[in-house]
Amino acid sequence: MNRVVAPSILSADFGNLNRDTEMLNRSAAEWVHVDVMDGVFVPNISFGFPVLKAVKAVSTKTIDTHLMIVDPIRYVEQFVGAGSDYVTFHYEAAEDISATIEAIHNAGAKAGISIKPKTDVAVLEPWIESVDMVLIMSVEPGFGGQSFIPASLDKVRELRRMIEEHKTECIIEIDGGISATNAAQVYDAGVDVVVAGSAVFCAEDPEAEIVKILDSKL
Repeated sequence: MNRVVAPSILSADFGNLNRDTEMLNRSAAEWVHVDVMDGVFVPNISFGFPVLKAVKAVSTKTIDTHLMIVDPIRYVEQFVGAGSDYVTFHYEAAEDISATIEAIHNAGAKAGISIKPKTDVAVLEPWIESVDMVLIMSVEPGFGGQSFIPASLDKVRELRRMIEEHKTECIIEIDGGISATNAAQVYDAGVDVVVAGSAVFCAEDPEAEIVKILDSKL
């Protein structure tokens, strides 16, 4: 497994979004994570197509869009059209999971599915061969700066076993409370992609912090 860091643009300085996106271009991060919240599925509102397009216009990285919205299939084509390489939706928010995965693929992006901390990984097994990525939320979705939920590591291990049993190339992403202090545990459990928000953008040297996360050891 390759280690990937996906800094969450939600924690960037929106008065200097161009500057922060260019910083990520220079950094060792391979992805940029874009959190979209509707104030319904989660108790917060973030941003939509205009901000995504602004990031895409500058970014040289993979754009990883996480939809925390109800009925996500409605907006799949627009988010892919705005620049998303991955579109991840929530198991808990979609009425027809298979149709949503198909819509993402048909729009030309890779499909991810996410679950909240209280949702059992086992519910994803029917689609584990259809999705390109599973995102494990290691905090309650909706707000940054929360503490990592340790039980998330068991969910990652269970998911890794499921992926290996199905012999699929699905990758694992985790989001919530990740920093250089716990990244090694997360990668060791079987994660491929780590989302880091405040740990990166609130660091004195964000580029150096990304390297610390990538190089962290047990």
